[in-house]
Amino acid sequence: MLKKTQPDELQDYLTDASNMAGGHAEQLFIPKSAGEVAHILREANAKHIPVTVAGARTGTVGGAIPFGGWIVSLEKLDKISINRETRTATVGAGVILAEVQKAVESEGLFYPPDPTEWSCQIGGTVATNASGARSFKYGSTREFVDRLDIILANGEGITVRRGTPAAGFPFPLPPLTYERPNVRKNVSGYFHSTPSDTIDPFIGSEGTLGVITEIELRLIPKPEAHFGGIVFFNSEAKLLSFVDEVRSASLGTRQAGSNVDASLLEYFDDRALNFISEKFPDTPLAAGAIFFEQETSAENEDAIVAAWSEILDKHGADVEQSWFSANGQDREKMREFRHALPVAVNERIVRSGQRKIGTDMAVPDDNFRSYLRYYKEILEESGIDYVIFGHIGDCHLHANLLPKNDEEAERARHIYGRCVAQAIMLGGTVSAEHGIGKLKRKYLAAMMGERYLNEMAAMKRALDPNRILGRGNMFDESYLDSV
Repeated sequence: MLKKTQPDELQDYLTDASNMAGGHAEQLFIPKSAGEVAHILREANAKHIPVTVAGARTGTVGGAIPFGGWIVSLEKLDKISINRETRTATVGAGVILAEVQKAVESEGLFYPPDPTEWSCQIGGTVATNASGARSFKYGSTREFVDRLDIILANGEGITVRRGTPAAGFPFPLPPLTYERPNVRKNVSGYFHSTPSDTIDPFIGSEGTLGVITEIELRLIPKPEAHFGGIVFFNSEAKLLSFVDEVRSASLGTRQAGSNVDASLLEYFDDRALNFISEKFPDTPLAAGAIFFEQETSAENEDAIVAAWSEILDKHGADVEQSWFSANGQDREKMREFRHALPVAVNERIVRSGQRKIGTDMAVPDDNFRSYLRYYKEILEESGIDYVIFGHIGDCHLHANLLPKNDEEAERARHIYGRCVAQAIMLGGTVSAEHGIGKLKRKYLAAMMGERYLNEMAAMKRALDPNRILGRGNMFDESYLDSV
């Protein structure tokens, strides 16, 4: 086990992608085994020393930033084992997601979760229940986690398997009773469902309930091929009607057969297209665009292409200007187009010396159009540069405000708060994929209310009575004091 105490050795572990300032810690530990993690936690728990778990630090909400205490980096827990017969992967928490994808695909298998940042660690994706574009079809990380090895705050190691009821846990856990919002993507608070599955609260718990050291992932057969495209529309109304039909057909396909079953459905508004044209100069001027993709085989490819062509014609897509993938190289170019946008946004905001203000709310399907309209009205009125893009299939878009100075940055923060309030009013979630961390605690409180935050705090105290793990993540310390 490595232990570091010098300020220059700790510096890289005091920030994450949120750029939240003020991180500091006394020591950094880099264990090489679950046993070493347990040893660290036993000592920290006995001394009541806060512990912050560090993955690849790609999170955007400050969850990996320590404010005192010790840092435990899981980067050396990096073993991968693939079982083709059971279609499972057993991976250490420190394995990089890109390495998992590479190892899995080499065995002819497929791991669907695809967060934008593939340099993240797999343990971090479980701790945040990460999702991405393919979540429209496959759901989030949670759907593919079959087993977790966890070290609790007191140093005790436990294994929790999918399908373990609360009664099967080593000791009683306080119940969670709140209803989840009616959205397909939600990482706001500890997960609760009926009937309960004890593995679920740990997935998305952001390092507050235990330290995940090993994960067993469920895999599926690798798709044979894909058909997709980036299609442009000269009318937002036609674009939205196209999305409505594709979403309905795709979700319906999973109950009754149909030729349309999109695996991803991504949106770019007109400002996003103009923004990205700096890097892709052949981007047409349009009211908006949709990036779609569907898995195909030799047997069904012609029928699938015909079905998509019919829907595109029906809703007035500018097919002549649109781009379609005929092979793997075309597909990668389209993915580059999609991923180049957030990169370009980040580059612009760095040049301004400001911080991007990006929304992460999702709302129920029936309220999506009104929420998008609200976004555009409030952003247009602000006069602040912005782009809107993201996971329209899941009614989850990112409105990125790009302030040029301190005055605009202050107004952007107020606008963000108003967008949060509107999402809550419409029955949505304050965080669909990026989590709560330290930056969104007040929004989680607004969404859930005191009663349900106290339920979460009771579970936290049951598993971590000395409150050493992930201190400051999810909820204010006052909720833990009141339990």
